[in-house]
Amino acid sequence: MNINIYKTSDIAIAAFLMMKGMTLISATREKNGRFRFEFDNTNNFADNFAVEFVNSESAKFDAHVKNLKNILFKN
Repeated sequence: MNINIYKTSDIAIAAFLMMKGMTLISATREKNGRFRFEFDNTNNFADNFAVEFVNSESAKFDAHVKNLKNILFKN
């Protein structure tokens, strides 16, 4: 059986996929510093969940966290 893998470098999307019950296969940090998360996407739910994330309260929360970090690191 071939496994379908969904890949993302976005930690917020990765966390949302985990909340949705997707199985994390690996989490690494590449040489350029970017994150790489790989999920078992056998059921092909990942793309729909990623769109769901963008329209969710979780995405709003993530945007606020990023804005707060920007404020803190600029001072």
